[in-house]
Amino acid sequence: MNGSSVVVGVGESTYYRAGRSPESEFALTCTAIKHAAEDAGIPLSEIDGFVTYAGDRNDSLRLQTALGTGEISFTAMSWPGGGNISAMPIQIADAAITAGYAKYVVCFRGLAQGQFGRFGRPALRQYASGDAAFKVPYGEASPAMNNAMPWTRFMHEFGVTAEATCSISMASYAHAQRNPRAIRYGQPLTRDDYYNSRWIVYPYRLFDCTQENDGAAALIMTSPERAADLKQKPVYVKSAAIGASVRAGLQTTYNEPYFPYNRRKHVADQLWGNAGVSPQDVDVAQFYENFTGSTVMCISDMGFAPPDGIEEFLGNGNIMWPNGKLPMNSSGANLAEAYIHGFENQLEAVRQVRGQSTCQVDNVELSLAVGGPGAPVGSAALYSNER
Repeated sequence: MNGSSVVVGVGESTYYRAGRSPESEFALTCTAIKHAAEDAGIPLSEIDGFVTYAGDRNDSLRLQTALGTGEISFTAMSWPGGGNISAMPIQIADAAITAGYAKYVVCFRGLAQGQFGRFGRPALRQYASGDAAFKVPYGEASPAMNNAMPWTRFMHEFGVTAEATCSISMASYAHAQRNPRAIRYGQPLTRDDYYNSRWIVYPYRLFDCTQENDGAAALIMTSPERAADLKQKPVYVKSAAIGASVRAGLQTTYNEPYFPYNRRKHVADQLWGNAGVSPQDVDVAQFYENFTGSTVMCISDMGFAPPDGIEEFLGNGNIMWPNGKLPMNSSGANLAEAYIHGFENQLEAVRQVRGQSTCQVDNVELSLAVGGPGAPVGSAALYSNER
């Protein structure tokens, strides 16, 4: 599956601050899929496959009825695990199209935190089971806490400072100022703003943490042959990868022998090996940021810089558009565009190959989108301008 499927349509709803959407999560999802079909130039009746992830509540039969799509030939849900699997629907749809199970597969994520509750708030519970039994009784009860612990260790062991996370935040906010879709459009972030913001969970400040939003994003995939006569330039799926190293699920301990590579090393090996390219070949990248420290570790995991060189890699404007060596999070991503569980990053990766980004990198051949670094199983997708 190297170039055997293409993305032909992308679409989203309006993005809202959590609780401010006038529409339901389901209506937002329908809007995103309709916009993706319009972008592709196909009638909704052509869609015969649905793929989503992380326990999305908008099931395919209900979408089929509301949208008037054709007969369903393929449907799938990635195992829950949060935005870390936000690239997994691409791999699943790629497999379905390559195998001939479906002709037009829509991958999507709908999210209304105002309607169904916030992700970042600790859950009230009487009992804690599974890995929560080793964390919640001791006060480690929120995603910010879970992600702060390994980042603290990473900083200590490799001499990394808050300048690395500041670079991530500054890039996302700067790029969002050119993107009218972004919730933080018109709200620039200064270095002083970053360092003076309140602590959430040490060592995370306010601007290290993702937004909480309502909205939906979708893309449509098909075969290169069907794409030939469609409206948009086809964007090829060069490679897609998911996975986790042995014992990667021990999130709290983040233990040896894999530290610091027990989150994304396996994904990186698959992705680059299947594509036959290296990180140095990538022109632009979208990295999921639930928390900036996790993102820094993920960038290192994916092979862009060793842990003790990651701060230098991220600094000096190297990830800023238009002059950076590797422009990153060019739409604003989770921090400043919208938190649609990371799926909006897949759309931005596609737009970069098409030449349609608001922070467009010149002559993009390879565009990367990596799922959330906060927990295994991980995922990544690599898009190309040619088969």
